[in-house]
Amino acid sequence: MLRKLAVVALRIYQKNKIKPDKGSKTDYVYVANQGSNNISQYIVSVHGNLIPLATATIATGTTPVCIAAAPSGRYAYVANQGGNSISQYKISTTGSLEELASPVAAGTSPVEIAIAPSGRFAYVANSSSNDISQYVIGDNGMLGAMSPATVETGMIPVAITVDPSGRYVYVVNNSSNNISQFIITENGSLQAMTPATIAAGTAPRSIAGEPTGKYVYVVNRSSGDVTQYAISTDGRLAPMPAPVAAGKHPICISISPSGKQAYVANQNGNSISQYTLAENGRLVPMMPATVDTAVTPVSVAVSRSGKYAYASNISSNNVSQFSIDSQGGLVAIQVNNWGKATVAAEVSPRFVLSISIC
Repeated sequence: MLRKLAVVALRIYQKNKIKPDKGSKTDYVYVANQGSNNISQYIVSVHGNLIPLATATIATGTTPVCIAAAPSGRYAYVANQGGNSISQYKISTTGSLEELASPVAAGTSPVEIAIAPSGRFAYVANSSSNDISQYVIGDNGMLGAMSPATVETGMIPVAITVDPSGRYVYVVNNSSNNISQFIITENGSLQAMTPATIAAGTAPRSIAGEPTGKYVYVVNRSSGDVTQYAISTDGRLAPMPAPVAAGKHPICISISPSGKQAYVANQNGNSISQYTLAENGRLVPMMPATVDTAVTPVSVAVSRSGKYAYASNISSNNVSQFSIDSQGGLVAIQVNNWGKATVAAEVSPRFVLSISIC
């Protein structure tokens, strides 16, 4: 009887272990595992479920907490919070990461990376030194420190984004409860705007902009909401009328490539809040307002195709997998007859990234 069950399980596994889509681009997903000091690597099947690559993991520095890819899809960079460094990788044609060069120094406790749309500049939020490391990206993908190497922020910068035009940078300061605003100068160095900061909610943790470059959204962990901003013609953020509620201790926000949906990981709610973006930029909760994840989701990413979403669950050491329906709602991907909707990661998966490669 047990042998028959094993055969059935193998057939189900083989059925779901499907080759990637034969279109012009292939989607890959990477997960930074802060507890095992490595990156899990997956290919996205035609059903959206994640399949580990032949090389399932690649080593990083100490305590990797974020991974970012160059717009070209050729290079990737990992913030090693415990190592005060940035690991550098080349992305092969099969999606596997390959070490590009030795890690470069960052500030103290680097936690998030943002790359300019041009692919020429990279910026890293250093949560313990209260500054941003700024780098030029060479033609070979390697990072080179700018002069000056850092610019000051508020207290405990934890998240950073570059607007789609590549002209502005916004940094979330967790202890200052505000957002630092910068202009990107011609050489890539950051220059503080006037005013240098704008208020956020309580304990802001994540920031994202939508593709048109008109609006920005900030997740506030302690106030349990998302503050909304319009981007003025000179790059300054203008608060929109009211925050929108999220779940329990929201920690990360991701906007769909279409700019029509937003998803927020609720760390202690074991859920994702889901919203549509109205024409005026405001977030409108969907019905249902949340979908369940595994235990302690801390990051959420939408595939470049806009068809799938993934959440890394730091306490259950896995990744929740969702398809996105015609209304933008998340639907758990059932990858076998027992209803399993997660894929295993390594220890304490902290950040998830999805990219497409031609």
